[in-house]
Amino acid sequence: MQTSAAAVTTDELALLPDALQPERDFSDPANFINRELSWLEFNRRVLEEAQDPTQPLIERVKFMTIFSNNLDEFFEIRVAGIKQQIQSETSDIGPDGMSPTETFNAIQRLVHELVATQYDFWSKELMPALAKNGIRLHDVAQLTGKRAAWAKRYFQEEVFPMLTPLAVDASHPFPQLLNKSHNLLVRARAHQGGESLLAIVQVPRVVPRLILMPRVKGDDEPWDYIYLASLIKHYIAELFPGLILDGVHAFRVTRNSDL
Repeated sequence: MQTSAAAVTTDELALLPDALQPERDFSDPANFINRELSWLEFNRRVLEEAQDPTQPLIERVKFMTIFSNNLDEFFEIRVAGIKQQIQSETSDIGPDGMSPTETFNAIQRLVHELVATQYDFWSKELMPALAKNGIRLHDVAQLTGKRAAWAKRYFQEEVFPMLTPLAVDASHPFPQLLNKSHNLLVRARAHQGGESLLAIVQVPRVVPRLILMPRVKGDDEPWDYIYLASLIKHYIAELFPGLILDGVHAFRVTRNSDL
Protein backbone atom coordinates (compact mmCIF):
# COMPACT_ATOMS: atom_id res chain seq x y z
CA MET A 1 0.00 0.00 0.00
CA GLN A 2 1.28 3.43 -0.88
CA THR A 3 1.21 6.25 1.66
CA SER A 4 -0.14 9.52 0.32
CA ALA A 5 2.12 12.56 0.54
CA ALA A 6 -0.51 14.34 2.61
CA ALA A 7 -0.15 11.71 5.32
CA VAL A 8 3.61 12.27 5.72
CA THR A 9 4.53 14.74 8.44
CA THR A 10 7.32 17.33 8.30
CA ASP A 11 9.27 15.37 10.92
CA GLU A 12 8.98 12.21 8.85
CA LEU A 13 10.21 14.02 5.73
CA ALA A 14 13.27 15.19 7.65
CA LEU A 15 14.22 11.54 8.26
CA LEU A 16 14.23 10.67 4.55
CA PRO A 17 17.60 10.27 2.75
CA ASP A 18 18.73 13.34 0.79
CA ALA A 19 17.95 11.60 -2.50
CA LEU A 20 14.30 11.23 -1.47
CA GLN A 21 13.86 14.73 -0.06
CA PRO A 22 11.35 16.87 -2.00
CA GLU A 23 12.97 19.52 -4.15
CA ARG A 24 12.86 23.05 -2.77
CA ASP A 25 13.07 26.19 -4.85
CA PHE A 26 15.44 28.44 -2.91
CA SER A 27 14.83 31.27 -5.36
CA ASP A 28 11.17 31.46 -4.32
CA PRO A 29 10.64 34.32 -1.77
CA ALA A 30 7.68 32.39 -0.37
CA ASN A 31 10.17 30.00 1.22
CA PHE A 32 11.72 32.76 3.34
CA ILE A 33 10.60 34.86 6.28
CA ASN A 34 11.71 38.47 6.51
CA ARG A 35 14.55 38.69 9.05
CA GLU A 36 13.28 41.85 10.76
CA LEU A 37 9.64 40.75 10.93
CA SER A 38 10.75 37.39 12.31
CA TRP A 39 12.61 39.20 15.11
CA LEU A 40 9.52 41.25 15.93
CA GLU A 41 7.49 38.05 16.18
CA PHE A 42 10.07 36.77 18.65
CA ASN A 43 9.54 39.94 20.70
CA ARG A 44 5.80 39.29 20.54
CA ARG A 45 6.51 36.10 22.48
CA VAL A 46 8.20 38.20 25.17
CA LEU A 47 5.07 40.36 25.38
CA GLU A 48 2.94 37.23 25.62
CA GLU A 49 4.99 36.17 28.64
CA ALA A 50 3.98 39.46 30.28
CA GLN A 51 0.34 38.61 29.46
CA ASP A 52 0.59 35.12 30.97
CA PRO A 53 -1.48 35.09 34.19
CA THR A 54 0.43 32.05 35.49
CA GLN A 55 3.61 34.15 35.80
CA PRO A 56 4.28 36.01 39.08
CA LEU A 57 3.15 39.63 38.84
CA ILE A 58 6.62 41.19 39.15
CA GLU A 59 7.94 38.78 36.50
CA ARG A 60 5.20 39.96 34.15
CA VAL A 61 6.28 43.55 34.70
CA LYS A 62 9.89 42.53 34.01
CA PHE A 63 8.85 40.89 30.73
CA MET A 64 7.10 44.15 29.81
CA THR A 65 10.35 46.08 30.34
CA ILE A 66 12.34 43.46 28.40
CA PHE A 67 9.91 43.89 25.50
CA SER A 68 10.53 47.66 25.50
CA ASN A 69 14.31 47.31 25.83
CA ASN A 70 14.33 44.86 22.93
CA LEU A 71 12.45 47.36 20.77
CA ASP A 72 14.97 50.07 21.64
CA GLU A 73 17.85 47.89 20.47
CA PHE A 74 15.89 46.84 17.37
CA PHE A 75 15.43 50.46 16.30
CA GLU A 76 18.96 51.49 17.24
CA ILE A 77 20.51 48.77 15.08
CA ARG A 78 18.17 47.10 12.62
CA VAL A 79 15.73 49.87 11.74
CA ALA A 80 18.62 52.33 11.60
CA GLY A 81 20.34 50.08 9.06
CA ILE A 82 17.19 49.81 6.94
CA LYS A 83 16.76 53.59 6.94
CA GLN A 84 20.35 53.96 5.76
CA GLN A 85 19.61 51.58 2.90
CA ILE A 86 16.54 53.63 1.96
CA GLN A 87 18.48 56.90 2.11
CA SER A 88 21.23 55.46 -0.09
CA GLU A 89 18.48 54.50 -2.58
CA THR A 90 19.65 50.91 -2.74
CA SER A 91 17.41 48.64 -4.78
CA ASP A 92 18.58 45.41 -3.18
CA ILE A 93 15.80 42.88 -2.71
CA GLY A 94 16.18 40.37 0.11
CA PRO A 95 15.63 36.62 -0.30
CA ASP A 96 12.11 37.20 1.07
CA GLY A 97 11.35 39.41 -1.93
CA MET A 98 10.99 42.61 0.11
CA SER A 99 12.79 45.88 -0.60
CA PRO A 100 14.14 48.07 2.25
CA THR A 101 11.14 50.39 1.89
CA GLU A 102 8.66 47.50 1.99
CA THR A 103 10.42 46.08 5.03
CA PHE A 104 10.36 49.46 6.80
CA ASN A 105 6.63 49.91 6.11
CA ALA A 106 5.89 46.39 7.36
CA ILE A 107 7.93 47.06 10.52
CA GLN A 108 5.92 50.22 11.19
CA ARG A 109 2.61 48.39 10.92
CA LEU A 110 3.69 45.51 13.15
CA VAL A 111 5.38 47.70 15.78
CA HIS A 112 2.33 49.96 16.03
CA GLU A 113 0.20 46.85 16.65
CA LEU A 114 2.57 45.46 19.28
CA VAL A 115 3.02 48.74 21.17
CA ALA A 116 -0.74 49.40 21.16
CA THR A 117 -1.22 45.93 22.67
CA GLN A 118 1.49 46.65 25.24
CA TYR A 119 -0.01 49.97 26.37
CA ASP A 120 -3.54 48.57 26.49
CA PHE A 121 -2.44 45.59 28.58
CA TRP A 122 -0.33 47.76 30.90
CA SER A 123 -3.16 50.19 31.65
CA LYS A 124 -6.02 47.67 31.84
CA GLU A 125 -4.33 44.65 33.42
CA LEU A 126 -0.93 45.19 35.00
CA MET A 127 -1.50 48.58 36.63
CA PRO A 128 -4.74 47.45 38.35
CA ALA A 129 -3.01 44.22 39.43
CA LEU A 130 -0.10 46.19 40.90
CA ALA A 131 -2.53 48.47 42.73
CA LYS A 132 -4.26 45.45 44.29
CA ASN A 133 -0.86 44.37 45.59
CA GLY A 134 0.01 47.73 47.12
CA ILE A 135 2.01 49.34 44.27
CA ARG A 136 0.15 52.35 42.91
CA LEU A 137 1.01 54.81 40.14
CA HIS A 138 -0.63 58.23 40.44
CA ASP A 139 -1.38 61.03 38.02
CA VAL A 140 0.10 64.19 39.56
CA ALA A 141 -2.97 66.19 38.50
CA GLN A 142 -5.17 63.99 40.70
CA LEU A 143 -3.14 64.41 43.90
CA THR A 144 -4.83 66.35 46.68
CA GLY A 145 -4.05 67.74 50.12
CA LYS A 146 -0.70 66.88 51.67
CA ARG A 147 0.37 64.75 48.73
CA ALA A 148 -0.21 67.55 46.23
CA ALA A 149 1.73 69.92 48.50
CA TRP A 150 4.58 67.38 48.78
CA ALA A 151 4.72 66.91 45.00
CA LYS A 152 4.91 70.66 44.39
CA ARG A 153 7.64 71.07 47.00
CA TYR A 154 9.60 68.16 45.53
CA PHE A 155 9.35 69.72 42.07
CA GLN A 156 10.51 73.13 43.25
CA GLU A 157 13.40 71.83 45.38
CA GLU A 158 14.63 68.73 43.52
CA VAL A 159 13.59 69.10 39.89
CA PHE A 160 13.08 72.75 38.92
CA PRO A 161 16.77 73.74 39.39
CA MET A 162 17.81 71.13 36.80
CA LEU A 163 15.41 72.22 34.04
CA THR A 164 16.49 74.47 31.17
CA PRO A 165 14.04 75.15 28.30
CA LEU A 166 15.65 74.96 24.85
CA ALA A 167 14.11 77.27 22.28
CA VAL A 168 13.44 75.88 18.79
CA ASP A 169 13.27 78.57 16.07
CA ALA A 170 15.15 79.95 13.08
CA SER A 171 18.12 81.00 15.23
CA HIS A 172 17.96 77.91 17.47
CA PRO A 173 17.86 74.68 15.40
CA PHE A 174 16.51 71.48 16.87
CA PRO A 175 18.97 70.46 19.60
CA GLN A 176 21.02 67.24 19.64
CA LEU A 177 19.11 65.26 22.24
CA LEU A 178 20.61 62.28 24.03
CA ASN A 179 19.75 58.76 22.91
CA LYS A 180 16.80 57.28 24.83
CA SER A 181 16.21 60.63 26.50
CA HIS A 182 12.75 61.68 27.65
CA ASN A 183 11.66 65.18 26.67
CA LEU A 184 8.70 67.53 26.66
CA LEU A 185 7.82 69.68 23.65
CA VAL A 186 6.11 72.90 24.75
CA ARG A 187 3.96 75.10 22.49
CA ALA A 188 3.42 78.63 23.81
CA ARG A 189 2.50 82.18 22.79
CA ALA A 190 3.48 85.55 24.17
CA HIS A 191 -0.13 86.77 23.93
CA GLN A 192 -3.54 85.71 22.64
CA GLY A 193 -3.39 85.32 18.87
CA GLY A 194 0.40 85.64 18.89
CA GLU A 195 2.89 83.53 16.98
CA SER A 196 3.39 79.99 18.26
CA LEU A 197 6.69 79.41 20.06
CA LEU A 198 8.36 76.03 20.54
CA ALA A 199 10.66 74.87 23.30
CA ILE A 200 12.03 71.54 24.52
CA VAL A 201 12.46 70.62 28.17
CA GLN A 202 14.67 67.61 28.81
CA VAL A 203 13.64 65.30 31.63
CA PRO A 204 16.74 65.05 33.87
CA ARG A 205 18.35 61.63 34.13
CA VAL A 206 19.72 62.17 37.64
CA VAL A 207 16.22 62.04 39.15
CA PRO A 208 14.40 58.66 39.28
CA ARG A 209 11.77 58.26 36.56
CA LEU A 210 9.45 56.84 39.21
CA ILE A 211 9.36 58.92 42.40
CA LEU A 212 8.30 57.19 45.60
CA MET A 213 6.03 59.35 47.69
CA PRO A 214 6.50 59.49 51.50
CA ARG A 215 5.16 56.52 53.48
CA VAL A 216 4.09 57.76 56.91
CA LYS A 217 2.32 54.60 58.15
CA GLY A 218 5.18 52.18 57.66
CA ASP A 219 4.98 48.79 55.96
CA ASP A 220 1.18 48.67 56.11
CA GLU A 221 0.89 51.57 53.67
CA PRO A 222 0.89 51.05 49.86
CA TRP A 223 3.89 52.07 47.78
CA ASP A 224 2.71 55.17 45.92
CA TYR A 225 4.66 56.52 42.94
CA ILE A 226 4.45 59.40 40.48
CA TYR A 227 6.18 59.72 37.13
CA LEU A 228 8.89 62.35 36.90
CA ALA A 229 7.75 63.41 33.42
CA SER A 230 4.19 63.79 34.70
CA LEU A 231 5.42 65.95 37.59
CA ILE A 232 7.37 68.26 35.24
CA LYS A 233 4.45 68.49 32.83
CA HIS A 234 2.05 69.45 35.61
CA TYR A 235 4.21 72.36 36.82
CA ILE A 236 5.86 73.29 33.54
CA ALA A 237 4.15 76.68 33.44
CA GLU A 238 6.62 77.79 36.12
CA LEU A 239 9.35 77.59 33.46
CA PHE A 240 7.48 79.95 31.14
CA PRO A 241 6.21 82.90 33.24
CA GLY A 242 4.10 85.34 31.28
CA LEU A 243 3.49 82.98 28.35
CA ILE A 244 0.28 81.25 27.31
CA LEU A 245 0.84 77.49 27.03
CA ASP A 246 -1.02 75.77 24.18
CA GLY A 247 0.24 72.25 24.75
CA VAL A 248 2.86 70.00 26.31
CA HIS A 249 3.77 66.77 24.54
CA ALA A 250 6.09 64.03 25.80
CA PHE A 251 8.46 62.31 23.35
CA ARG A 252 11.49 60.05 23.45
CA VAL A 253 14.50 59.88 21.15
CA THR A 254 16.01 56.62 19.88
CA ARG A 255 19.17 57.11 17.81
CA ASN A 256 21.18 55.04 15.36
CA SER A 257 23.75 53.21 17.51
CA ASP A 258 26.45 53.82 14.87
CA LEU A 259 26.14 57.62 15.05
